Amino acid sequence: MIRTARESDVPAIHAMIRELAAYEKAEHEVEATEEQLREALFGPQPAVFALVAEDGESGEPVGFALWFRNYSTWTGTHGVYLEDLYVRPEARGGGHGRALLAALARICVERGYRRLEWWVLDWNEPAIGFYRSIGAEPMDEWTVQRVTGEALERLARHS
Repeated sequence: MIRTARESDVPAIHAMIRELAAYEKAEHEVEATEEQLREALFGPQPAVFALVAEDGESGEPVGFALWFRNYSTWTGTHGVYLEDLYVRPEARGGGHGRALLAALARICVERGYRRLEWWVLDWNEPAIGFYRSIGAEPMDEWTVQRVTGEALERLARHS
């Protein structure tokens, strides 16, 4: 079952974020706290949203999708940017990932959003294969750019 995240899901979502980071060999990069996640999802002005996949028997969270709205100047419409999609290893193959993506696609269609986008690590062949199976297309001509840390501070000081 896929449902909108509740505040009581924050510890489970935070734990799965750490599991995802460990899978991506980047657990040491996770700085976000449960409180920061709670504020982002359930504060006075939520900036991100989440869906939770529950185990059919226990009702326990076994996966999540964390997303936010973006905007395309080309289409003139909002879209969904999927920040994280994760299903715990023991629950994989049960349709949870597809169900989470289908729920996001429904949000897009119902709200008139024209895009559902996300990144995937180039070495994550199982995920890439899954994404191709649902009709996702790689954006080969685009590369990700990022400014962080000292470079971000330096840029912010530029007038």
